[in-house]
Amino acid sequence: MPPPALGSPGSGNVTGIAAAPRPADAGQESALWAGLVGTGDAQVFAQSWLAIQCRLIPAVAGGIVLLRSERDGNFAPAAVWPDVRRDMRYLTPVAQRALTERRGFAMPRPGEGGATGGHYAAWPVQAVGLLQGVVVLDLALRPEAELQAALRQLHWGASGLELLFTRDAVAKMNARRERLQGVLEVVAAGAVQGRFSAAAMAIANELATRLRCDRVSIGLYRGRKLRIDAVSHSAQFKERTNLMRAAAAAMEEATDQAVTVAFPPVGTGTPAVSRAHEALMQGHGTGACLTVPLMAGRRASGAITLERPAERPFDAETLEICEAVAGLAGPMLDVHRREDQWLLGRAVEKSGDTLRKLFGPRHAGLKLGAIVLVAVLAFMTLAKGTFRVSSNTLLEPLVQQAAVAPFDGYIREAPARAGDTVKQGAVLARLDDRELRLERLKWMSQEEEYAKQFRQAMADRNPAQVQIVTAQLEQARAQAARVNDQLQRTTVATPFDGIVVSGDLTQQLGAPVEKGKVLFEVAPLASFRLVIKVDERDIAYVKPGQRGSLLLSAFPETAMSFTVTQVTPVSDPKDGRNTFRVEGELAGAAEARLRPGMQGVGKVEIGNARYLWIWTREVTDWLRLAAWKWLP
Repeated sequence: MPPPALGSPGSGNVTGIAAAPRPADAGQESALWAGLVGTGDAQVFAQSWLAIQCRLIPAVAGGIVLLRSERDGNFAPAAVWPDVRRDMRYLTPVAQRALTERRGFAMPRPGEGGATGGHYAAWPVQAVGLLQGVVVLDLALRPEAELQAALRQLHWGASGLELLFTRDAVAKMNARRERLQGVLEVVAAGAVQGRFSAAAMAIANELATRLRCDRVSIGLYRGRKLRIDAVSHSAQFKERTNLMRAAAAAMEEATDQAVTVAFPPVGTGTPAVSRAHEALMQGHGTGACLTVPLMAGRRASGAITLERPAERPFDAETLEICEAVAGLAGPMLDVHRREDQWLLGRAVEKSGDTLRKLFGPRHAGLKLGAIVLVAVLAFMTLAKGTFRVSSNTLLEPLVQQAAVAPFDGYIREAPARAGDTVKQGAVLARLDDRELRLERLKWMSQEEEYAKQFRQAMADRNPAQVQIVTAQLEQARAQAARVNDQLQRTTVATPFDGIVVSGDLTQQLGAPVEKGKVLFEVAPLASFRLVIKVDERDIAYVKPGQRGSLLLSAFPETAMSFTVTQVTPVSDPKDGRNTFRVEGELAGAAEARLRPGMQGVGKVEIGNARYLWIWTREVTDWLRLAAWKWLP
């Protein structure tokens, strides 16, 4: 039974080896070496190479070279030695093993009676990272040293085949690099232009020149309509001519299918509908036409149509170049076109794109966002909530009494200071009373002296003197009473239970004070009023009797209720804002932890209104004022 055939490189299989190319003439060694140098054909090269190797290695009974096919990846015979008519399939298992193990080896060949009849030598050919083929030789029986020498010769000789594939890969790489360089130059010709029309014309001219086309047309979509924007080597053209209509139809045919369309077809790929291309070719004398869609993201933004005469149809290499140009030029031309539009045109196009995404396939996130937005707008338009006016709020005492200096004097003692909680009658400060005591002694002495003079005048029965002394005695008594009153007022005390709002004399002991100077301010802790600084835009909504809620910065976790008691007509311009003073009263008894001067945010409840108006009223009012200001 014959051994199995070989196939793909992964399994080490090759196609049948019965049919092989005709071997080169073994007697013409110079011709064999010339075949290595002067040919680029892999089979001719392999045949010459195998013949030379079999001449360099003694006692070779036969040999075969299997090379990988670029078309399907299978390994097929490329050279057989010495006679093509000889059946070499008995080397199939050795080739399969070398391909599978990817290494060179020598193994005995069974002979008659179970003895070793010779050797098989195999060596895989690897180049540019791929397994390119395998060489198998049928060697006569020889010592181990000679067998190893033959294997080394095969190893070194395999580098010739590797050089063939490396040279071919380098040539393909150079060709690919040249094509890429050409593609970049075509796209660069359009990228350096500042306007869309100039960029499209530059790309069309470059493609027509480099690819030797009779005509190259570039068209982009405006909404759902495709319009031709540039025709190679034509500064002006009419879009409504039959030729331009046929070219536009060909472009739409390619963009609708989102594939490159060529007529006549190129290659053996999946055929595309090309009726419009056939009509363009037959109706306008075009020998061959090719249309490549221009993509911007996932959508086709336009197309490029190339036309050639019949003797130069499009090939796979040209198609690859055109697709590479379209891939780079599509987004660039689309951006150029958008930037050249007026602002209104951009807005309309952007809106159209958004609507197409919204009502077209995919873009689930956009659709979900639109549904949420519609739901929010519907809720804001239909639902109602409590409209509140928010403003900064200050806590002030309802009553605030000043403790003043009763007369000119000096500070002797000042135990209280701002922030202290005091009881009624508590000492705030004391004035020095030494001079007052001396003055009281003086007037008491004068009173005793005038009393003696009064008794003497009464004894002398002198009425005139009695009147004079009586007046002097009353004056002395009055002065003494005045001094006693001042002595009683040297102590400044608080009139009620409360807190010292302002005043600190601890650093002014012994300092003089003038009569009537405010030493302390005391406020009660049980009664407060709120001062709400309402912006002038909202003052029209606030009225006495409305209720509200307050959150103080010191106690943000506790909301307190209040009632508006008064709206004052006095404004307070500050920091670029104009506010009005609105007073309110806390509901219920004031908490013990409240202190005058605390600040927070108060909200006055005005009434029910739609959420849309509540959240947009400030912007709406600003727009109204701006329109009123700028409109004639």
